[in-house]
Amino acid sequence: MEATHDRPTVPPRQQIRALHTGSTLTVYQAYDPELGLPAARDGRFPAAWKRERMTWVKPSFLWMMYRSGWGTKEGQRTVLAIEIRRDGFDWALDHACLSHYVRELHGEQADWKRELRWAPARVQWDPERDLRLRPLPYRSLQLGLAGEAVRRYADEWIVGIRDVTPIAHRVHALVKDGRLDAAHALLPDERVYPRAG
Repeated sequence: MEATHDRPTVPPRQQIRALHTGSTLTVYQAYDPELGLPAARDGRFPAAWKRERMTWVKPSFLWMMYRSGWGTKEGQRTVLAIEIRRDGFDWALDHACLSHYVRELHGEQADWKRELRWAPARVQWDPERDLRLRPLPYRSLQLGLAGEAVRRYADEWIVGIRDVTPIAHRVHALVKDGRLDAAHALLPDERVYPRAG
C-alpha cells in the first residue's frame, strides 16, 4: 500500500485534513532561506516578511511538496511547518470566501465579487497529491490570508515554526528510490479536522 491516501475508502471530495492537537493545527509554507530560516530560528516571521500581501497556508504536507517541488523551487527552498492556534484557523474559515464563484452558494456573481473583495480569508480546494505528487480524486484546502487575517496570523496565532526542509528532502529521496513505505512513515499524521462548534 503506497500511502494512506491510496486506501479503497476515498475521502469526501472536499475535506480538511491536517496534523492537529486539541489546541493547534499545522500548516505549511515555503520561502526563500532569507525569510524561512530566520522565521524557524525566531518562531516568528522577520520584518522583511510582507504583511500587506495575501499569504497562503496549506494543511497538506504533500500538497506543499507539490507546490514547492520538494523544497527545491526558486523562492521556496525552505519549507516551514507552522503550528497555529485552532481558534485562529477556525476564525479564518468563519471569515473566508470561496476563491471561485458558485451560483448556488453566492447567488449573483456581483455579490460574490463584493464578498471576495472584503473577506480577510479565501478558501481554495486543490487536488490532493500522493507520494509521487500525482493528483488524487479528492481535494485539499488552501487558505489565503489577507488584511486582518494576516496580522492575526503573524501576531496572535503562531505557536511555533519548524524548518522541515530536511524531512522533505528525505521523503523525496525515498520516493525516488521506490521506498514508498519508508517515505510514508515519515509523513505527518494528517487526520480529518473537526471544526469547533
